[in-house]
Amino acid sequence: MRSALIVIDMLNDFMDGVLGNPAAKQLVDPIVSLAERARGSHEWVVVYTNDAHQLNDIELRVFPPHALAGTPGAAVVDELRPCADDIVVEKRFYSGFTGTDLGSRLHSQDVGRLVLVGQHTDCCVRHTAYDAFAGGYELIACPDATTVFEPGSDEPVSLRQARALEYLSGYYGARLENSDVVG
Repeated sequence: MRSALIVIDMLNDFMDGVLGNPAAKQLVDPIVSLAERARGSHEWVVVYTNDAHQLNDIELRVFPPHALAGTPGAAVVDELRPCADDIVVEKRFYSGFTGTDLGSRLHSQDVGRLVLVGQHTDCCVRHTAYDAFAGGYELIACPDATTVFEPGSDEPVSLRQARALEYLSGYYGARLENSDVVG
């Protein structure tokens, strides 16, 4: 079985755009390093699950228009730009699995373990983790390479992040490992 690094919503609109998240800046270096290691091994696949919304998407009832398909806001930040062999999945819901071919693409690559990084631990990472758990995948979430949405609450980011990671571990059996020790 192979492993897949799942990079979730590291997009321009979530870094500096309409839903810019200051907490996400610290994720770039750990994700770059982990992606480089993954690309250097035949046992790994690098996958990007990216919001690519249409104006009638249900999520836009809750959030302002963001990451609209084909716009610069829906592009992966330059530092994390996908390579030619990476898999890119455009999504219109929180989970990278809902309404996409992610499951079949992972199956075709003989993937059994997912390492989740990116945004937001309490939303898109969480929903992707649920679908992965329901699909029987082994899960790892990287505390140093995931974050919640900083502007989303008056509560400290660190507290909300700890609670979100605890949820992934407690309900989906996700192992929590920093990006530098994932192997």
